[in-house]
Amino acid sequence: MKYLAKIIASDQEGLQMISACSSGAKVKVSDIKYLSSNKVFLLSIERTKVETNQKDKKIKSICRFDFVDKVRSKNIDQSNHEIVLELITIDYLKNNDDYEINIIFNNNAHIALTTETIEAILEDQSEIK
Repeated sequence: MKYLAKIIASDQEGLQMISACSSGAKVKVSDIKYLSSNKVFLLSIERTKVETNQKDKKIKSICRFDFVDKVRSKNIDQSNHEIVLELITIDYLKNNDDYEINIIFNNNAHIALTTETIEAILEDQSEIK
């Protein structure tokens, strides 16, 4: 039986769980998308199955953030779609009424999402053979 996770986060604890499961994941620049009209930010990641101690299992997952009003990125060359970033951690700051969710990659690259509420989902798509 294949165990495909779906983690839904609406607070700091949930976000830490998604961050822990995504740490070390590989993300291609072309797999980072912001659908501004839907306020949805998507990351397609390739991660290791850390939560079940199956360190040799690679999983393709989608990390989705809802209610995203603004996206800023730093040190990411968006014209080069083949660059692969390594996700280090996801954390957030509260700014007045908004949250700023920070997705931090290697090489000092990061993406900041401005959002009115924490609503994130990490959903496994398929196992990578």
